[in-house]
Amino acid sequence: MSEPFFEKLAFVLKVLSLSRSRLAADVGVDKSVVGRWVTGAITPSTHNLAQLNTLLARRVPGFTALAWDRDLADLAELLGVEVKAASALRPQGLRAGLPLPFIDQILATSELRGAAYEGFFRSTRPYASNPGRFVHDQCMLRKDEEGVLRLKMGTGGVIVEGWVLPLNNLLFVIAAEFTSGALVFGLFNGVNTVKADVLDGLVLMPVLDSGRTPTANAMVLERVGDLSDDPAADDARLLELAALDPVAPVGSVPEALRDHLVRDIGPAQLALGGDWLLRMPLSRTVSRGALVP
Repeated sequence: MSEPFFEKLAFVLKVLSLSRSRLAADVGVDKSVVGRWVTGAITPSTHNLAQLNTLLARRVPGFTALAWDRDLADLAELLGVEVKAASALRPQGLRAGLPLPFIDQILATSELRGAAYEGFFRSTRPYASNPGRFVHDQCMLRKDEEGVLRLKMGTGGVIVEGWVLPLNNLLFVIAAEFTSGALVFGLFNGVNTVKADVLDGLVLMPVLDSGRTPTANAMVLERVGDLSDDPAADDARLLELAALDPVAPVGSVPEALRDHLVRDIGPAQLALGGDWLLRMPLSRTVSRGALVP
């Protein structure tokens, strides 16, 4: 089966060293439109596809609309690239690295709503290794060139990186903690606002004890700043924040926030009308309302 159009387009752009901005300017569309073509969120209209084919024909002798019917190996031959080199140039983004069943919906939602989540956030979560204390992680959410939300999180110099995948007004997080070589998973309530100021949800990760004990806890993220137009400066800012002492001073976490993050669960609480399992339901989420004082 031939590869999808978006993958072939991304491949052609890489081979020709043609940026999305340049292609957008030459075809006469916004850069974000080209981004949606390359991620597969949308396909070019008949008019725009004709413009695209005309542009590519100027750069590649013999390029016609029929070129899109070729598989990548044949397309590589037309472009004058060896098959082995074509494999190296093949897109290696979210679709290739994380081939989820709902990837088209995730990419479309990221394009539509991803900007609401971009920025710097500070987390508050229970300190698993020190009961009664809390930890602040420093987080940055930013869309990459594919339009996919990427997470970078620092805690006392420990760095976590991964994907934030919006789907059905939830945020699914899949990340890697590089210091100890562990995976981190999260599920957060999304927002319907233009900009997310507060997010809450649940996180699952191994704690740094001798048994690497699987541990789940609630987490709240509060926006502490917006991204600049300089990605390198934003990366440097995150590293500075990540070097801070992550342990919250005693008494610094408001009581209402502590109660939101830490509560009794289990059969006894269920009998009293409480929670059987650790949950973050819409009835209590602060993602879609003001943060508890």
